[in-house]
Amino acid sequence: MDMNTLLPIIIQIITGIIGGQAVSVAIKTAAMGQLTKILGGAIGGVGGAAILGSLLGGGTISPDAAAAATSGLGSALNLQNILGGAGGGAILTGILGAVMGAMKK
Repeated sequence: MDMNTLLPIIIQIITGIIGGQAVSVAIKTAAMGQLTKILGGAIGGVGGAAILGSLLGGGTISPDAAAAATSGLGSALNLQNILGGAGGGAILTGILGAVMGAMKK
């Protein structure tokens, strides 16, 4: 697998975990263990970035701008990967916390 393919996924996983940890601290879901928060954040991060990418992917980009943007780390550190990853991780972790909290009652 090429590093240009793998790096955005790593960014999405990391930001998803950060988003999941942030929402778990904010809503204090005691029913969740640390592994559940990490897995929920990582899976939600990749899914959220994919959904955001499909929603924003309709625009046209000039070939010169695309060549400049896809060189190295700059292509992985875009708003789609960062915001989509953090938002998706936070949303999925919040849903998991709500479901696990309801099951605990």
